[in-house]
Amino acid sequence: MADPMTTDTLDSLRAVTLRWITDDPDAATRDELYRLLDRLPESHGELADRFAGRLVFGTAGLRGPVRAGPNGMNRAVVRAAAAGLSAWLHRQGVSGPVVVGYDARNGSAEFADETARVVTGTGRDALVLPRPLPTPVLAFAVRHLGAVAGVMVTASHNPPADNGYKVYLGKELGGASGAGAQIVSPVDTEIEAAIAGLGPLADIPLGDPGTVLDDSIVAEYLSAVASVIDRDDPKELTVVATPMHGVGGEVLVAAMERAGFAPPSLVPEQAAPDPAFPTVAFPNPEEPGAMDLLVGLADRSDADLAIALDPDADRCAVAVPDASGWRALRGDELGVLLADHLIRRGRRGVYATTIVSSQMLRAMCEARGVEYRETLTGFKWIVRADEDLAFGYEEAIGYCVAPDAVRDKDGVSAALLTCELAAGLKAALSSLSDRLDELAREFGVYRTDQLSVRVEDLREITDAMARLRADVPATLLDEPVTEYDDLAPDADVVTLRTASCRVVVRPSGTEPKLKAYLEVVEPVAEDDVPAARERAAAALQALRTEVSAALGL
Repeated sequence: MADPMTTDTLDSLRAVTLRWITDDPDAATRDELYRLLDRLPESHGELADRFAGRLVFGTAGLRGPVRAGPNGMNRAVVRAAAAGLSAWLHRQGVSGPVVVGYDARNGSAEFADETARVVTGTGRDALVLPRPLPTPVLAFAVRHLGAVAGVMVTASHNPPADNGYKVYLGKELGGASGAGAQIVSPVDTEIEAAIAGLGPLADIPLGDPGTVLDDSIVAEYLSAVASVIDRDDPKELTVVATPMHGVGGEVLVAAMERAGFAPPSLVPEQAAPDPAFPTVAFPNPEEPGAMDLLVGLADRSDADLAIALDPDADRCAVAVPDASGWRALRGDELGVLLADHLIRRGRRGVYATTIVSSQMLRAMCEARGVEYRETLTGFKWIVRADEDLAFGYEEAIGYCVAPDAVRDKDGVSAALLTCELAAGLKAALSSLSDRLDELAREFGVYRTDQLSVRVEDLREITDAMARLRADVPATLLDEPVTEYDDLAPDADVVTLRTASCRVVVRPSGTEPKLKAYLEVVEPVAEDDVPAARERAAAALQALRTEVSAALGL
């Protein structure tokens, strides 16, 4: 019997590849596929992966490796995405420009140009940011310029091989709370349907490259985020920072100077944009080792604060000195610190976080008479918590501290507010760590962690969620489970609560992982915060073991 790998399967793969090549507008990616065809059958696995499916347009837009074929980021896929978005905008009957931004990753400038040409080809204006810039600048520009939509070409903190495509809506389509925010369902499925309904890419009309904005848009952004800071508050602070080879370094320095702080010292090896991200295994401040160079510079500089932005500068991580060296604050820790700071400053409005973030914000808001909202995971939901949003954060180091300017997470403005808080505490002979201790005495120690299990087969996640729903634990940490909340079918999320702990289990929205978000609350007895933290850490480890067993993974 003939081997199907060398007959029907290879013939079918060759045919589908040649059809794609015929419609691919980019000579470089056409040649890339021809080279793979020439190497068949050795290249079968790689070629088959590129044609295993098409990148699907979801609420996070597109994200995938930069490579030829439908299962990658390339000009053909981007042209289709831009045409689908443009068709959807036309069906909504709205006018107005689309703002296009891009970071410094491989292919970003080309994909932004492709998007702009598709937009102008429909007779709509495309306003292109003047150079590679942070995602928050794009989100700001959509609101500030009254655009109908915005596109940001970025893969944020994904691996170097990847790129991506985010879509934002202006006020006319996003509403008051979603003006300048990322899209939510069903917009994603409607755009995906428009993409699927396209004919040949060669039939999509292309226009001019749009209007390239000047640096005044960056200056307006800097003014907006700097206005978050009280000019009369203390500014004495020594800060080191890293943009992690991304596009946030220059903007962060300018923002700090605009707000009245001394410019931070940037990690020299990571200060300039570099799509190869040569000094980090994974360009995400939360990954082990990613902040090592930053902490080393902080030590040598006798710094008060160390700040890391992710590559597109929409997220912010902070490390502080303590008795044992430098410690990175968890996203929940910085989130409650910033919320506490804004509440004490008198900022009114709604304070929001997600179902997987710490419950400490809820306790703080209840104690201080501040409105609180809890949303599904993702900043697209946080910023839509209420039109009168005052502050929002998620545990994955994302913070919205200037919602009237940037209706999205913004690492630059979050860094400014953190510096203001740290400088004020320093002037009072205190620190961020001291303030965390004070909050623990007031509300207890809220200790959080995450159990994350990567799988090879997505059915393992489905099976684990089914096991949990079929056999809900009666107790956790020897306490009765007093609350069981299942958000299915609207969301694949299960929440369990006892008197002193909470567990939220859900599949990851972007990776083949099952995630369990764990939290324990430990009261502080006799003013002994360290002892309460030790008890909380032990309880959290025990909870991790119990949840792992319940999931059967």
